[in-house]
Amino acid sequence: MIIAERRPLSEILKNIEAYERIMVLGCRGCVAICSAGGDREVAILAEALRLGREKKGKPVQVLEETFIRQCDPEYLEPLKDIKDKVEAVVSLACGVGVNLIADLYPDIRVYPGVDTTFYGANLSLGEWVEKCRGCGDCIIDLTAGLCPIARCAKNLLNGPCGGSQRGRCEVKAEMPCIWHEIVERLTKRGELERLLEIWTAKDWRPAGGDGLRTRFREDLLDS
Repeated sequence: MIIAERRPLSEILKNIEAYERIMVLGCRGCVAICSAGGDREVAILAEALRLGREKKGKPVQVLEETFIRQCDPEYLEPLKDIKDKVEAVVSLACGVGVNLIADLYPDIRVYPGVDTTFYGANLSLGEWVEKCRGCGDCIIDLTAGLCPIARCAKNLLNGPCGGSQRGRCEVKAEMPCIWHEIVERLTKRGELERLLEIWTAKDWRPAGGDGLRTRFREDLLDS
């Protein structure tokens, strides 16, 4: 899922300092699961903004709302009725949600309340770890399901670097060398020879080098 974390309160206050009526808009998708943008976080941020403005002698009216998602136009339709009630929106969705609001409702001044960080797994309560970079040309079928793009500090595609020692990363000592883990796993499976194959050069274009990435499902479009 997409992982995000709340932006510094000072930055959010700076963005809304000119407004007297704002809305903190949460999302019950990924940001709610990673405890950055759900109902609870909306309430916490809204109160923090009220207190922050009161300290500056500039009270603010803060509405609180949480949508099911902010990455689908249909779930943003309630903004049609809300946009005239507020001067600005602080969105706790990932960057996709903020962008979509800006596209669909250009008259709404929308500001991010969180920083979008990575695609990660929820390993335990309060712990999220990056597992995927979303680069668009996946090679983990060749690397035992482990991604060397997201999980190698140098994004190496041809094995561990000379600086890794005893299975640990040279750049970040507390991080396992993912190529060490790939070799170990393939060895246990009796598939180490797969690393001797000459792979097709990775196509980096789907990672965003050609501008905005889009995807179409013709079977869904036809329906």
